Amino acid sequence: MNVHITPTEYAAAQEARAWPFEEARRLIERLDKLKDGKRKTVIFETGYGPSGLPHIGTFGEVARTSMVRHAFEVLTEGKRKTRLICFSDDMDGLRKVPDNVPNKDMLAQYLGKPLTSVPDHNNARLRRFLDRFGFEYEFFSATECYKSGMMDETLLKMLRVYDKVMEIILPTLGEERRKTYSPFLPICPRTGRVLQVPMIERHPRKGTVVYIDPETGKKVETPVTGGHVKCQWKADWALRWTALGVDYEMAGKDLIDSVTLSSRICKALGGTPPEGFNYELFLDEQGQKISKSKGNGLTIEEWLTYASPESLSLFMFQKPRAAKRLYFDVIPRAVDEYLTFVGKYAGEEAKARLDNPAWHVHSGHPPASELPISFALLLNLVAASNAHDKATLWGFIRRHAPDASPERYPLLDHLAGYAVAYYDDFIKPTKKFRPPTEAERTALAALERELAKASPNATAEELQNIVYETGKAHGFAENLRAWFQAIYEVLFGQSQGPRFGSFIALYGVAETRALIAKALKGELVAV
Repeated sequence: MNVHITPTEYAAAQEARAWPFEEARRLIERLDKLKDGKRKTVIFETGYGPSGLPHIGTFGEVARTSMVRHAFEVLTEGKRKTRLICFSDDMDGLRKVPDNVPNKDMLAQYLGKPLTSVPDHNNARLRRFLDRFGFEYEFFSATECYKSGMMDETLLKMLRVYDKVMEIILPTLGEERRKTYSPFLPICPRTGRVLQVPMIERHPRKGTVVYIDPETGKKVETPVTGGHVKCQWKADWALRWTALGVDYEMAGKDLIDSVTLSSRICKALGGTPPEGFNYELFLDEQGQKISKSKGNGLTIEEWLTYASPESLSLFMFQKPRAAKRLYFDVIPRAVDEYLTFVGKYAGEEAKARLDNPAWHVHSGHPPASELPISFALLLNLVAASNAHDKATLWGFIRRHAPDASPERYPLLDHLAGYAVAYYDDFIKPTKKFRPPTEAERTALAALERELAKASPNATAEELQNIVYETGKAHGFAENLRAWFQAIYEVLFGQSQGPRFGSFIALYGVAETRALIAKALKGELVAV
């Protein structure tokens, strides 16, 4: 990362309270305690198991880690060299065929073999996925790291402290699992499969272990170096932290116990466990944990059909320690919150800017953006106008902003496309128009008449006042919320909507009057 820090930005960073800065400060404290901490290159890492397709949690971990990395570089004035390693655990044996991949029958024959031996395994897909979002990272393959000798020195340490590692892990296992557990998993020279077998002999001076081949019953002696074995999960994590000198790595809340055990093993190897925090998990529509193998919840492709990658980055930035539903209904709010933060940024002082999520989403350089039209408003405009493409929407947008064009406002053009797609797939199928009650009918008829008197140049605020005053004058003075809910349910077939004055200004007074007339005739309910 190339970071250029102004004195003002550096001063503001010292007081910034956004969570990436808090994390970066903890990392600085860690480095201050290490013997060579002030000289070493600072290593950030994210890990990925390529047994399923890259999913939205993968994006979240890399995006969040990148935010901490950038905050760290700002706090250290860009004087510390940093690296972000994306590590693929591709030497793990294929335990089961994921539900969401093609060629499931073909993949079944590779069960037990390292993922790198599986045709079309997901490393290339992961790299394309990360490159698509412009992340700055270095890709590490576990298979290449083991076979190249990068892990050899630490593997030999693992062999020397074998008993300590067993003391750490065995109490956490069930009785049956204890009988077969070893931190080393040999790669069978006959079958290429990753074996889960106990070690019957260990030879630290020779750097070898001995096990019984489960199929032939013969003793096999194999080096622990050169890719002849890999380590079990928790031992493997500790091995990686130690061998690569990892300083910072996040993990999901479900891995808290694994982090604790791997940290103990890392210390037994003579390493220092990395800093990092445990983020909460994403949940699907039913409140279940999202799984890359099950393919539940949202995919990246689905999010990007209906919203920008920046809005997804914002979703990842916000409240990382809180469990959040990651389903289609969170998208409109995420889009509008992103637009709000970007819109506020230019007018903020330095300290507020560094606490603005847009600063972290855009690595300190949010784009200029002044969009008076919210995504929620565009969605309702699509509904009212029955627009099936961006061109139709732009006709209404130009009425509100005559100088607007797709070329001048490319972000707004993208939003228009997202709005059409989102409305067609998620709002239109769930709309439930209802007829107005008698009191609502009277008030809506009055609103239609009052709008007829509005000035041709009435602003959104003036139109909103007309809506307010009409509701107050026709039985809703004590409950204006019910008045607006009635408008949304009768005119849009949903219980919530945008600021109605802004909608009228965008859609048009005449068109809004015609929409009310249709509702009063029962034509919307009949659709």
